[in-house]
Amino acid sequence: MKTIVLTGGGTAGHVTPNVAIIPLLKQAGFCVHYIGTEGIERDIITKIPEVEYHVISSGKLRRYFDLKNISDPFKVMKGIAQSSKLLKKIKPDVVFSKGGYVAVPVVLAAKMRKIPTVIHESDMTPGLATKLSAGAAKRICVTFEAAGKSFDGSKVVVTGSPIRPELFLGDAEQARQMLGFDQKPVVMFMGGSIGARVINDTMRQVLDKLTEKYNVIHLCGKGNLVEELESKSYKQFEYVSEELCHYMALADIVVSRAGSNSINEFLALAKPMLLIPLSVNASRGDQVDNAEDFKKHGYCNVLIQEDMTCDTLLASIESTYLNREVLKRNMCQAKTGNGAKNVFDAIMSVVK
Repeated sequence: MKTIVLTGGGTAGHVTPNVAIIPLLKQAGFCVHYIGTEGIERDIITKIPEVEYHVISSGKLRRYFDLKNISDPFKVMKGIAQSSKLLKKIKPDVVFSKGGYVAVPVVLAAKMRKIPTVIHESDMTPGLATKLSAGAAKRICVTFEAAGKSFDGSKVVVTGSPIRPELFLGDAEQARQMLGFDQKPVVMFMGGSIGARVINDTMRQVLDKLTEKYNVIHLCGKGNLVEELESKSYKQFEYVSEELCHYMALADIVVSRAGSNSINEFLALAKPMLLIPLSVNASRGDQVDNAEDFKKHGYCNVLIQEDMTCDTLLASIESTYLNREVLKRNMCQAKTGNGAKNVFDAIMSVVK
């Protein structure tokens, strides 16, 4: 039996692609281990049967000044030592990294132990973790062809984004009954991360106007529920798992940040999108690049955060809803391919 170690974390976007390829790995007879922190990756992965989870220390990689930049390199060094010890014990045939700061110690430890590594970059512009890991990788999988230009071309494979198969199993009518919605169109807000707080707040300021025409599903993130706002046309959740595919099937349009994994899932499902990318003042600008690329291909509408007010948010939602059929047609013509299968093939290409 072959053994693989998966890693990646910090945000759900660094975990869900791993979740998408786990069924293929199991079907191929792999014993699957996962190395991560005590963060969101643990919450998601430990719910999956037959995947052994291991915890390490890791410091966050920042491009800006922070006092924690002094202590976090020591956490990374500790994480490398812990990863090396785990890899010696597990003896994997291959390591697959989806990125995020937790992945760097694992990839560097794998290089030290001469274990072949495959990494995946979702965004148009590679993240710092991917750049630090690229030298140790045998294969570098990318969602966007443009991202591959940043690396050694002999290592690059354009795979697309791994999509969780269960997302295609949604039942819209089941979701409508679960939520108690009437026949009004449905807007789904994907605002679960800290970076989406401004979207959550602005939407709630116009909630009364929104619910005059739409039913609203709001994934608002942990600790962000406002119980007194709940109504027949507004349902809010900190997080959903099994129900997500059904809610997605019911949604007429989706309002979201522009993280690559999420928007590629919307693309695969042909869900009209209003993207509000994380500002360049709060990120390296990857979401702006992602949103601009999708807009260029006619897959979405874009509202820049600095331009977002109550009025512009309402107008952008209305424009996206009215233009939904055009957006759907464009998305249905996209050559997205089977990202999960492509990544699996890249992994198999380095397994002896």
